Amino acid sequence: MIHAVLQWQKRNAAPPPSNTEAPPGETRTEAGAETRSPGKAEAESDALPDDTVIESEALPSDIAAEARAKTGGTVSDQALLFGDDDAGEGPSSLIREKPVPKQNENEEENLDKEQTGNLKQELDDKSATCKAYPKRPLLGLVLTPTRELAVQVKQHIDAVARFTGIKTAILVGGMSTQKQQRMLNRRPEIVVATPGRLWELIKEKHYHLRNLRQLRCLVVDEADRMVEKGHFAELSQLLEMLNDSQYNPKRQTLVFSATLTLVHQAPARILHKKHTKKMDKTAKLDLLMQKIGMRGKPKVIDLTRNEATVETLTETKIHCETDEKDFYLYYFLMQYPGRSLVFANSISCIKRLSGLLKVLDIMPLTLHACMHQKQRLRNLEQFARLEDCVLLATDVAARGLDIPKVQHVIHYQVPRTSEIYVHRSGRTARATNEGLSLMLIGPEDVINFKKIYKTLKKDEDIPLFPVQTKYMDVVKERIRLARQIEKSEYRNFQACLHNSWIEQAAAALEIELEEDMYKGGKADQQEERRRQKQMKVLKKELRHLLSQPLFTESQKTKYPTHTHSGRDLMQICIVLE
Repeated sequence: MIHAVLQWQKRNAAPPPSNTEAPPGETRTEAGAETRSPGKAEAESDALPDDTVIESEALPSDIAAEARAKTGGTVSDQALLFGDDDAGEGPSSLIREKPVPKQNENEEENLDKEQTGNLKQELDDKSATCKAYPKRPLLGLVLTPTRELAVQVKQHIDAVARFTGIKTAILVGGMSTQKQQRMLNRRPEIVVATPGRLWELIKEKHYHLRNLRQLRCLVVDEADRMVEKGHFAELSQLLEMLNDSQYNPKRQTLVFSATLTLVHQAPARILHKKHTKKMDKTAKLDLLMQKIGMRGKPKVIDLTRNEATVETLTETKIHCETDEKDFYLYYFLMQYPGRSLVFANSISCIKRLSGLLKVLDIMPLTLHACMHQKQRLRNLEQFARLEDCVLLATDVAARGLDIPKVQHVIHYQVPRTSEIYVHRSGRTARATNEGLSLMLIGPEDVINFKKIYKTLKKDEDIPLFPVQTKYMDVVKERIRLARQIEKSEYRNFQACLHNSWIEQAAAALEIELEEDMYKGGKADQQEERRRQKQMKVLKKELRHLLSQPLFTESQKTKYPTHTHSGRDLMQICIVLE
């Protein structure tokens, strides 16, 4: 993409200004541009390079409308067009004054001069803006499914294009639309965007997004996720426009994903039905190319392994009951400190785990779709900076994020598809580094686990993670106390929200509230005091347990991926048992 932009710049670059002094009759401006005498300007107007027209383009239509509104229609549309540089005229020289009647001539003339002066100043400002950011078409467009991935892609492009003069912009939801419009006003050659915000600005007809026919490179990252049915409705409209009214035959289209060729078959009962075709790699790619609108036969570069995961990744599992997952999660985080990424399928599960771990003096960071964008980016930056940190995330963090030195990925809930499992596990063991993937498999997760195991065509069973059962009694006691405290605090928080809302509604309606309409404290003061006393006892008991070390240095097991391969984990587990 950067190569395509540089090639365009090379073909359309204006020759550098001469360093020789201007001959008599000519003057040189501060920017180095020459202002010739009228006679010589006319004689040499044909010799000017084509790029001079770039800085003397017509003003956008909204500027013209604003100018007509302020002068009462005294300036025509053609008068708002910039003249060529060789004519020696700027925007202010194109102002035409309205004829003034002889009566009240002085008053009308003063008013007209004031309006004309204001318009001159605004046009000069617009002219300075257009010359500061000369017309450059949008040449590269990168589409990503998540905002965090878009930010990461832009950072990498900026690093590569640091000394090229190429400008980039990012268009994502959750951030100021006005700020992103100002970024587009600079006419960046490359835009990184999520489909929703990009389509929103296209519908607003921003002038930098009006003509996409000059687009030289289109990149669709995580393409299999982007074209899934029920997701990114704006993407289908955008691709339809790019392949129809804004089609460029010279445009290069690139699609990326780690699971483009990962195929999982439908159940046998569905395959036996009529008109049901068995899906293979070729059929999946053909369907993907059809949805994206790629013409001709594309070149396919497949770098994935048959197992879909890297060799340096150690994959393990723990079979347990659903209510025991908290035990093993806490055990792992205490036994193996480091940069750990915990995935769950729902936001409610992330919120519950966050409250539980905070009670246990583990201060996790969270990342999910209901958070403000600035907080999401701040948590990602903090997670990448701290060596010993836990990030609780939904699948919004599963794809594409390159967080350095993530040592562990824990699937608190087994992912619903094999694609999600591959992308989650891909957050660790990156760039030849070692990493560990741990699945906590409850009774409700067995079906999804078997589907993943079958799709990835594992030659041998995933080994069990080694757990020292002699520590589990202490772990369970800590979790039991933490659950009671977390539930009580959550109940009090919900009661405060409810009572606050009730009081505000009653004040707005000017009515009095009865005591039974309150939750918690105001309904039964004696019961609330009893709960608070019980909470103090529980917290004191938990603090006493947390003050004692769970593991001693001599009893700690070695980090599984440092000295043992996945095949040895089963033997370690047997020895520890």
